[in-house]
Amino acid sequence: MVFFERHGVEEKESFEHFTLVNENFPLHFHRAYELIIVNEGELLATVDKKKYSLHKNDLVFIFNNQIHEFQTIKHSNITIVIFSPELIGHFFANAKGTIPENNQIHLEDVPDLHGLDSIYRQKSFLYDICGALVDQTSLTPVAYSSKTQVFHKILLYVDKYYCEDCTLKSVAKDLQYDYAYLSKLFVQMANISFTEYLTQYRISQACYLLKNRQKTIGEIAMSCGYNNLRSFNRNFKKVTAYSPREYRGIS
Repeated sequence: MVFFERHGVEEKESFEHFTLVNENFPLHFHRAYELIIVNEGELLATVDKKKYSLHKNDLVFIFNNQIHEFQTIKHSNITIVIFSPELIGHFFANAKGTIPENNQIHLEDVPDLHGLDSIYRQKSFLYDICGALVDQTSLTPVAYSSKTQVFHKILLYVDKYYCEDCTLKSVAKDLQYDYAYLSKLFVQMANISFTEYLTQYRISQACYLLKNRQKTIGEIAMSCGYNNLRSFNRNFKKVTAYSPREYRGIS
């Protein structure tokens, strides 16, 4: 996944952060913990089907394996923090197998994350967030249903193969499930079809690449699973209302 290339688990104590402007990203999940912090504007975040309207200095604390997505409302400048559970090992041990009743926290001040230049400062910042979370909400045990577990597997498949010929038929074959069952399940869990989701996922990846990589539009289209540039341009404009070239020029 371009946004979360390392998923916070390549190292036992991994801490990564990056800024995104006016970005959207569809449903996904990973083993790492994640913070989404709003610096400016407004963001709608959905975590396990709970919706949070976020403004300046608001954040959502997403536990590992919670399915989530985010969408910009008019304008947003956000910071994503991805970190391994081991970085806050004491909290992780106590919170394992639970999720927050309320993932949203408001910060009075957001520290300069670039100033967190040592593992001790990173841990201090993260444990402060953990403290704020448990002060305001309870952690409840979670047991994912068999349907949710299958949905997880579909999302992981898309994450791995979106740049190839990724279809629900190939998912069904790989997971050894009936195609019709997976089609119905996906719509039930995501509220959109698999094809619509795959398009959104690919275009979201392309948006990031257009702003953060010096690749040609054709190269980006290929790396996001499009062999036909015309199809890429059409789907890109359908999702973002801009052509890829126009989108790249927006500051």
